[in-house]
Amino acid sequence: MKRAVYAGSFDPVTNGHLWMIREAVELFDEVVVAIGVNPEKHCTFSVDERLDMLRAVTRGFSKLRVEVFENQFLVNYAQSIEANYIIRGIRTASDYEYERTMRYINSDLHADITTIFLLPPREYAEVSSTMVKGLMGPQGWEQMIRQYVPEPVYRRLVAYHERQQAALNND
Repeated sequence: MKRAVYAGSFDPVTNGHLWMIREAVELFDEVVVAIGVNPEKHCTFSVDERLDMLRAVTRGFSKLRVEVFENQFLVNYAQSIEANYIIRGIRTASDYEYERTMRYINSDLHADITTIFLLPPREYAEVSSTMVKGLMGPQGWEQMIRQYVPEPVYRRLVAYHERQQAALNND
C-alpha cells in the first residue's frame, strides 16, 4: 500500500492546502493529513478547531484520514504510521531550499521514506495561512479572503474576527 502523509499547521486550512490534498489522494492509496503541533509556534486556532476545519473540508475523501502529531520529527511520525511518502508543497524558491534540505535530513533518518514535492498552480502559489490571516481586519477583508479558503474555514475566520472585535469593545 502506498501511504503518504501531508503535514502542516493548517492554521487555517487554505484552498492551496486543499489542492495539495486532492492531488495526493489521486496519487496514493491512503493519505494522512497530519496537524503538526509545534509548541514554539503561536496558532490562531486550537488543535481541535483545526481538526474540525480539516475534517469539514475533507469529508468527501474516502482514502484520507486526519490526525495530530506532536513532539516528533515528521519523518519519524511518517515511519510510525507506516507511510512510505511525505508530501510537501513548493511555492517559492525559499520553500524549495528549505524542503530540499529537510528531504536530505529525512533521508538520513529513514531512507525508506520518499519525499514528494508538488508545485501548486499559480492561483495557489501565493496562498498561505499566514497571508490569509494577515488580510483580516481592514474594511472589505471578508470578500478578499473568501477566494483563498474553503467555506467552512471562511465562516470560522469571520466568527474568530467577530469574537476578537467583541473582546476589544469590552475592554
